[in-house]
Amino acid sequence: MAVLPGEGSHFKARFSTVIKFVVFLGLGVLVIWLSLKNLTSDEKTQILVAFRTANYNWVILAIVLGIMSHLLRSLRWMLFFEPMGYKPSLKNTFYAVMIGYFANLAFPRLGEVSRCGILSKYEKIPFNKGFGTVITERAIDMLIFFLLFLLTIFTQIGTIDSYLDTKIYPKIYEKFQNPVFSKMMLYGLVALVLLIIGILVLFRKQLGRSKAVQKLKAVILGFWEGLKSLAQIRKPVLFVFYSLMIWVLYFFMLYVCFFCFPATGSLSMGAGLSALVLGSVGIMITPGGIGLYPAIISETLRLYGISLTTGLALGWIAWTAQTGMIIVVGALSLLLLSFNKKPDGQA
Repeated sequence: MAVLPGEGSHFKARFSTVIKFVVFLGLGVLVIWLSLKNLTSDEKTQILVAFRTANYNWVILAIVLGIMSHLLRSLRWMLFFEPMGYKPSLKNTFYAVMIGYFANLAFPRLGEVSRCGILSKYEKIPFNKGFGTVITERAIDMLIFFLLFLLTIFTQIGTIDSYLDTKIYPKIYEKFQNPVFSKMMLYGLVALVLLIIGILVLFRKQLGRSKAVQKLKAVILGFWEGLKSLAQIRKPVLFVFYSLMIWVLYFFMLYVCFFCFPATGSLSMGAGLSALVLGSVGIMITPGGIGLYPAIISETLRLYGISLTTGLALGWIAWTAQTGMIIVVGALSLLLLSFNKKPDGQA
């Protein structure tokens, strides 16, 4: 059977997406196994007891805060379209945002396409314009995340230094005290640098035309264009307020879960900030942070004297609250959207 033009490339793109999802999902499952495999039966029992005795009223509050953060994200997204002459409804914008998060749990980056497609279908906003605003959103969120990362470093330097001094630096010192290891590191570093230089020199033309480099250029260009488009926002103060409040709500969505347990209820907001920043890295790496997010939360809280079992229990509770909220509200948004009417009046 003949293959239609473009059909092969479309199949390759879908196959590549599935492979990436399987790899990152597998990474999440691997982290779950690694975080549980060395636990003793007593520690596993302690985790189960922690789940049974947790105060889940705080989880309900965390879910409400999470929904509020996504509502603010919808309101902020609407501000992007004002200079373009579009006024999407808050209802459809919120549906699009939640369905986007829901889709991202299945396949990373599918959510960005889904939410832009929904506004294109129900609000007649061109897909490319919608996607440009999403790139801008990503840029802003990464900027705020970077600032929070620096704030964490500056405010929690004492705790982090103590951890590095006792857990990390001694191991590094032992490695570099080994002359064989030191020579291997030196030779390996020199060989890697020479290899990279050789590839860049010999294949510079081919690399310039490669899809990976072109995609990287497109991402950088989109990032820059997204930042420039901020100058067109008609309500900059409101835009900044929404952007900051989204992350404030992200913080409290996690921090209120600390009060599920007496041991973590007395932790400072600084500990919550560390958990937010480091936990966000886990969400970036694996789909929805599966496996990695609870493990990172647990390791972060150990810096503040919290036991492994309590940290893991809290990490899983916080992750389940966030993910469960996205699944329920996202699926409900998808259902309600199906009853919506398109601009032409069709269902």
